[in-house]
Amino acid sequence: MMPAAACLPAGIEEQHLLAELRRLSWGAADILLAYGRGEQPPYGFPPALSVEEGGEGPVSAADLAVNQWLLDGLAAAFPDAPWTLLSEETAKEQLTPGQALDAEWLWILDPLDGTKDFLQGTGEYAVHLALARHGEPVLGVVLLPVMEELWFGLLADGADPAGAAGRAWRENRAGDQFAPALSPRRALGELVLVASRNHRDQRLEQLLAALELGDTKAIGSVGGKVATILRGETDLYISLSGKSAPKDWDMAAPEAVLRAAGGAFSHADGRALSYNDGDIRQAGCLIASHGASHRELCERAAAAMATIDPGFRV
Repeated sequence: MMPAAACLPAGIEEQHLLAELRRLSWGAADILLAYGRGEQPPYGFPPALSVEEGGEGPVSAADLAVNQWLLDGLAAAFPDAPWTLLSEETAKEQLTPGQALDAEWLWILDPLDGTKDFLQGTGEYAVHLALARHGEPVLGVVLLPVMEELWFGLLADGADPAGAAGRAWRENRAGDQFAPALSPRRALGELVLVASRNHRDQRLEQLLAALELGDTKAIGSVGGKVATILRGETDLYISLSGKSAPKDWDMAAPEAVLRAAGGAFSHADGRALSYNDGDIRQAGCLIASHGASHRELCERAAAAMATIDPGFRV
């Protein structure tokens, strides 16, 4: 059975698009790795100045350089493409609260996901690129510069948020391709959770206790977390919003790759994630998993949250 065709804008040829995304992704990796080592970045970008010197600091310098590299690169490679470009760095200028962008096709970019990990030198940061149509992701790219992993996910029309309908793989710099290797674990008590080191509160701890999962692994960046599921090292990730919530650019690319690989990514009540809907926050109880136990995870999580935080919309 042939894999489902990717959903792309008219006039955009898949192999050409993938080739440009490879070039831009590895270029972004080189920029971030140079800034992370305190070296002169490539492609003419300025070295990072310390805040004391009047500069923006290494994170802002890296963010802005990769942002410019990606936006300029996509615009130059596809000058007539019928899409709009949105990134975390341009959102304040582009977005009006409560209003979606007038764009059938929208790139949602995060030039540096995992700022604290970048600063701390853990290597657990990522670059996210996602192409959405009518608010649904159809293509995702997750780059892990330090691990030299480039993940691709292509979803077909009508892909189910709780199931697969596409193709996913990872590549190294040499272009070698490797299939995802989702774990065979099924029982909730065996499942390995991938969690954040920095974003945990009492409600999440109560939810995890109610789910009675197995081991836990701490990894930075949503893209990095999802990559552990794709490699079979872990089985699920839970985002539970509180005073703050992840944004569209945190979730769109990892969601696309995971679902294309056969995993699932949805709200605990089964609702699909929605992008470019006038609210960039991805609020609620979001569950990403290897797919096989997703329905049970969602049902258990929704029931637990009804007790932990009544009235909270999962």
